[in-house]
Amino acid sequence: MLAKVFPIKLKDGMQAKAEAVVREFAPKGPAVEEGTLSFRVYRDSTQPDYLLFVEHFADQAAYDAHTSSAAYRELIAGSSRGLSSSSWRSTTSCWSRTEHGAMTTYSAVVTTGIYCRPGCGARPRAENVRTFELAAAAEAAGFRACLRCRPYRIAGELPWDAPELVCRAVQLIIGGALGEGTEADLGRRLGMSSRHLRRLFHEHLGVTPDQFARSRRAHFARRMLDDTDLTVADVAFASGFGSLRQFNRTMREVFRATPQALRERRRRADRLTADGGLGLRLPVEPPYDWDATLAFLAGGAIPGVEAVDGGTYRRTITLDGGPGLLEIWRGGHDHLLLRAHLPYWEGLIHVVERVRRMLGLDVDFAATGHLAGDPIVGPLLKERPGLRVPGAWGPFEAGVAAIARQHHDTAGARELLGRLARDHGPVVPGLDGGLDRVFPAAEVVASAAGVPDPVRRFAAAVGAGEIRLDGTDDLAGLVASLTAIPGIGDAAAHHLAMRLGERDAFPAGDPALVAALGPDAVAVAQAWRPWRALAATHLLADELPRPL
Repeated sequence: MLAKVFPIKLKDGMQAKAEAVVREFAPKGPAVEEGTLSFRVYRDSTQPDYLLFVEHFADQAAYDAHTSSAAYRELIAGSSRGLSSSSWRSTTSCWSRTEHGAMTTYSAVVTTGIYCRPGCGARPRAENVRTFELAAAAEAAGFRACLRCRPYRIAGELPWDAPELVCRAVQLIIGGALGEGTEADLGRRLGMSSRHLRRLFHEHLGVTPDQFARSRRAHFARRMLDDTDLTVADVAFASGFGSLRQFNRTMREVFRATPQALRERRRRADRLTADGGLGLRLPVEPPYDWDATLAFLAGGAIPGVEAVDGGTYRRTITLDGGPGLLEIWRGGHDHLLLRAHLPYWEGLIHVVERVRRMLGLDVDFAATGHLAGDPIVGPLLKERPGLRVPGAWGPFEAGVAAIARQHHDTAGARELLGRLARDHGPVVPGLDGGLDRVFPAAEVVASAAGVPDPVRRFAAAVGAGEIRLDGTDDLAGLVASLTAIPGIGDAAAHHLAMRLGERDAFPAGDPALVAALGPDAVAVAQAWRPWRALAATHLLADELPRPL
């Protein structure tokens, strides 16, 4: 399927009229030309002077037939409807834009060798534009990032609507699977050959797994060159590169310049100053409900390990046995700020990726588009468009929390988790705010005295590799392995799966969901598949603060 997006600039004072006219016209889209699968129009909250037309076609031939039609040419001319065609351009994406968020697409200009993000001021001729679903795909095709719109500084989407195996492989790559491993190793974890894995990536993403990982490392490094004063060598190893030679070669290939030259190009406002530690921006696609995320983290904060104070979330971590501290707060409408206090900077990219997953920063626009029209979930999405499915810093820690909440109320669960950290967690000296422990590892909890039996059995299974929390198992396999342990119910297993990023997890037995949907919650939720996790998050969010 081919998707085309047309940003159309509106004349002054004609926004409301143009939107009304186009919305009336939109339902007629599929009948305009044979092969047009759908036709929609959306308002981009970040570009109020534009409307975005999204059309889906069976193939390129259907698109060519449509764009040569009289109806199409009348639409983009727009002389009597308040539309100006002077600044339209076409891009493509496998994600649909919805009123609840934005879609990042990339258009590359063959005459300049540059690719851009939506909203860039460049206005190339349409016949010179190639379109890509991922920045990595544009780079693999030989295009470099635009110096004006700097696409590496935004939160690029993940391929959520690709097959599950591809999505799972992407998550493993983000988690560092290709940091030291190979494509063959990644394929074995997923039960397929490296050749088949590469074929799937080429078909659905337009890149190989290695190219996808390389692009993420390069973009992270470029942001660090802009935001920090770390040396080039420190940036290289913090971004996951194995050597300075590899780092320099990759940056030249992706950005057509050396790392030192790229740093000299940074803008004055890019550099972040931090009172101790290292400051970094966490790009996020607006809208993002930071208040709700912060309230969720505060409600489950483990005493001694996590704390929320004045709009800032703080937590202790360990890196290869060395203690560290993370502090996160709102930075702007399109980013959060992270201040990291770590024993070393090598592999920092993996710390940041775990923070992104914990905060749910990688939005799934396909999910919001699918759920927006549902009579139950749709109004909740409209009320809170920035609500995301929260993740977890530590999978084992999140599993213990899910089990504790199955058997205790919120206060009792926090007391149990705090006691485990206090009695068995490594000590972190010198911090204020009551943070002085790191949550213990599975092997420690499994052999500790006084641990509730379900928690002890879970810890032993994780330590022995009988339960894998790294995303290798699919949802059914993960839930089956968890519920095989006495004392772990289906709802607790699905709560953990939600926090591990399983998009179709749904804790149907949760009392709040039963109260909201009745005893047939599973049947009601069938219409929300495969994005039941987002639906459940909205249904469970009544106690969280509303955004201002």
